[in-house]
Amino acid sequence: MNDKFANKVAVVTGGSTGIGFSIAEALITQGAKRVYITGRSETSLTRAVTALGSAAIAVVSDVVNLRDIQQLRELIENNDDQLDVVFANAGICEKRVFGETTEQDFDRTFDINVKGVFFTVQTLLPLIKDGASVILTSSICSSNGMLELGAYNASKAAVRSFARTWANELRGRKIRVNALSPGFTRTPLMENSLKLNQQQIDELADWAAQTVPLGYMAQPEEIASAALFLASDDAKYVNGIELTVDGGISQI
Repeated sequence: MNDKFANKVAVVTGGSTGIGFSIAEALITQGAKRVYITGRSETSLTRAVTALGSAAIAVVSDVVNLRDIQQLRELIENNDDQLDVVFANAGICEKRVFGETTEQDFDRTFDINVKGVFFTVQTLLPLIKDGASVILTSSICSSNGMLELGAYNASKAAVRSFARTWANELRGRKIRVNALSPGFTRTPLMENSLKLNQQQIDELADWAAQTVPLGYMAQPEEIASAALFLASDDAKYVNGIELTVDGGISQI
């Protein structure tokens, strides 16, 4: 255990499972005073807080709903907290065939992955300390043309663009904004968003073992460790970048 985040206050959207949960867990392990985790499922949030302990505060919140984001801000304000770190992590990944994608499908992806990220950071901005760190969860799909993920790929490219622009726009407050782009990672998103069954997940893991240079599919805690690097003072001169954490697959 170390204290890199001692007395720090953070927000992790989409923090009840997967990468978001691992980020929250690592923050608390490294001394964070308080971590607000958000999600749409009260059941998942309750389970997460039980595992994380008293430093975690669960907030049922949908990033698509601007009123929910405002209520998150009000809760933080009522606790007299200011934010050292914001992880805009909530997102979905749904397969849609080009030519068969509905307007509703498209809007759902962009509302959660793009609008949600934009208004989460914008709404919380007055509470973010000067010199703080903001990390946006993008994806290796932001720069490739992965089949049946056209809307998702484009949404994550937009998130990558936000990191560049906000790093520039927030320069006067020395707020660092970076994008984190995971590769293939074993999270509940595979079942919940991609609707993969166990056989399909196993096949993807076998494919990753043969294709990813490191020879396996990542676990959420491996992505979280990179996320905490971006949030920490170890990365105090790192700003506006995309940190790709994918075992090397983007390089081959």
